[in-house]
Amino acid sequence: MKIKFILAIFISIWLALIVRVFFLSVESNTYYKRLSHLNTIKTEKIAPVRGEIVDRNNKPVAINKLGFKVQLRPHLRLKKNIDAFNEEIDIIINALPNLDRNKLIRNYIKKDSYYNHNYIDILPFISYEEIMPVYSVLSLRESINIVPAPKRYYPYEEIGAHAIGYVSRANKKDIKDDKLLELIGYTGKTGIEKYYNDYLQGEAGEREIKVNANNQEIEELSHISADEDRKLTLNIDIEFQKYVSSLFDKKAGAVIVMGVDGAILSASSFPEYSLNTFVSGISYKMWNKLSKSLDKPFTNKLVNGLYPPGSTIKTGLGLIYITTDIDSSWSVDCRSSLPLGKRIFRCWKKQGHRQTGIKKAIRESCDDYFYKASLQVGIKKMSEGLTRYGLGKKTGVDLPNEFIGVVPSRAWKRKKYNRPWYVGETVNTSIGQGNFLVTPMQIAQFTALMATSKLPTPHFAKLIGNKPYNPLPRDVMNEDELKKLPLIQQAMYEVCNYPKGTATHYLSSKVKIAGKTGTAQVVGILQDIKDRTLEHDMTYYSRSHAWFTSYGPYKNPQYVVLVMVEHGGHGGAAAGEIVSKIYNKLLELKYIK
Repeated sequence: MKIKFILAIFISIWLALIVRVFFLSVESNTYYKRLSHLNTIKTEKIAPVRGEIVDRNNKPVAINKLGFKVQLRPHLRLKKNIDAFNEEIDIIINALPNLDRNKLIRNYIKKDSYYNHNYIDILPFISYEEIMPVYSVLSLRESINIVPAPKRYYPYEEIGAHAIGYVSRANKKDIKDDKLLELIGYTGKTGIEKYYNDYLQGEAGEREIKVNANNQEIEELSHISADEDRKLTLNIDIEFQKYVSSLFDKKAGAVIVMGVDGAILSASSFPEYSLNTFVSGISYKMWNKLSKSLDKPFTNKLVNGLYPPGSTIKTGLGLIYITTDIDSSWSVDCRSSLPLGKRIFRCWKKQGHRQTGIKKAIRESCDDYFYKASLQVGIKKMSEGLTRYGLGKKTGVDLPNEFIGVVPSRAWKRKKYNRPWYVGETVNTSIGQGNFLVTPMQIAQFTALMATSKLPTPHFAKLIGNKPYNPLPRDVMNEDELKKLPLIQQAMYEVCNYPKGTATHYLSSKVKIAGKTGTAQVVGILQDIKDRTLEHDMTYYSRSHAWFTSYGPYKNPQYVVLVMVEHGGHGGAAAGEIVSKIYNKLLELKYIK
């Protein structure tokens, strides 16, 4: 019995061994084969080269500058290799004496670990001209690796800075949102560079290589090229934009030159700054200087600057008035002031405009007409109409983080402040003051609507690759508004051409234009002050913002030109000369035919 029992155990053990051998040699073959494959086959991602941005004439505004990055083999700082590490650093410093030794070492330490077997970037970028004289010396070193590394470059420096935007090093949040940035290292941070970042950065390629036990490449097994060099063509004429920037010398504000279809020929926010400053990282001193400036150079005033629109919205409000509760022939007797409760709402003209109808009210910017008309029409119809005309919401322009502004209304105030609406706020809104806030891009779009009866989508892109980008303007006006719009257009023409027009005496344009000036108060005027202080006598930051928005030619609208000068005072006086020179340049360059 014992023999049978021992024999059974013996047979059981052998059966278990045979099953295990079978499992290891046959069943686990796929698993170990895969492990073996991973030990000998390595997959590398290929970083795509960022696409270039060019203007309408194919002039580059954002390109990739040819250069290289310097890498060191990992694990050189181990105790047994520390002398080798210092030797390699010394050789690099001797070859390139302008480099910061300590910074190179810090860059190496950040990435060096037992788990990292890839070469480490110690110098992210060095120009082609700098590396070439010492390239042969450094590339012969086994521990040093020199590989191509393009760097974003902006040939026109500060011109169009806020519209074009810049790329900079990707932070942890950027990488978390897009894993490709771990490979690329840079991403669009502002402007067009950010809005079209996914398109411009492309997609990574991949190569599969065979390596030996020392992680050295033996053979390339497959190669999939990166999807890269995606070109973006803009509607901007960069040389024209350069000219426009020269006209805005030492002023703060914004300029937009846009086709009535929404295609943006030029758009600038001032003050501007050099985009190249941000590619490699801005110094603390420079950042501190720019960020503390009261003129806010980092704010993209085109879409993030919020200002009271002042009288620029009187054209749209006038159209709302004469198509709702008052007739086109309705007029007021402007005596320069409107008592309302405990307040007096004053017209800008001390003597008053006397008998004033809709055309005169727009032409000479009579506040009293708009005060009294607003009391008849009411804030509900005013705010609904202005919102339909594109204010208080995004224009859809291809720039990131566009602000929507504020078109005041009962519902808006209740939601924001949980307070009732007062009739004085209706009167304030009628002249573009109070809580009313717009961006320059919204006013440019609004002006195109007044010129053509259609609301365009402002856009910088002309071609995305080879695909045209041309969003169609929208119909937002009703039948009665379309019928009476020519009356508003005639009034806008008289603003710029009639002897008493608010812009006439400040213009020297060779193109017959129509437009509207606006003076947006920054500080309130106390009720007991009868004689206003002249704008040029005020301290600079207390002066009103100056608006002048226009379109031309009057009989065949082709372009909108908007100028907003921060603390410029009167719209016509501050912006008339700039607007005139822009139209004359458009004529010279044959954009206006």
